Amino acid sequence: MKNNRLFWGAFLFGVGMIGMLDGIVLHQLLQWHSVYMPTDRHHQIMSDGFFHLFVTIIIFFAGILLWQSNPAENRHNTRKFWGAFLLGAGMFNFLEGIIDHHLLGIHHVKPGPNQFLYDVLFDISGLLLILAGWLLHRAKKRSSSMETRNALNKN
Repeated sequence: MKNNRLFWGAFLFGVGMIGMLDGIVLHQLLQWHSVYMPTDRHHQIMSDGFFHLFVTIIIFFAGILLWQSNPAENRHNTRKFWGAFLLGAGMFNFLEGIIDHHLLGIHHVKPGPNQFLYDVLFDISGLLLILAGWLLHRAKKRSSSMETRNALNKN
């Protein structure tokens, strides 16, 4: 688990940050939706408050994991950090989109005439973040295995 603290800390940090960004931009600034739309405004705001509390707790645990990760091992692992961060952000967007927008229908990105298009674009944003994170994370693994191979060839 100690070697994975950087990955899981960055992954959870990505989940929390994209969740916070979603809540700030889509819920508060644009006011397109709340977490739970089929209720009165008071309870919509409460559902958003619980959502913000949840992502804040995720960010808190991400900070603990990152704090406990080994700085000596992680000094040059920016690709691992950003790969895991983008994987977490993408997984949040994609799963939240599939579950809340399509399966449960508790809200849509922007309710109205083009709501399906907004929902699909949100899903695609999650998939693009997952792809970018996976490529970054995989690039680090590939370069690490090449460094190991080069070190063995020198001996």
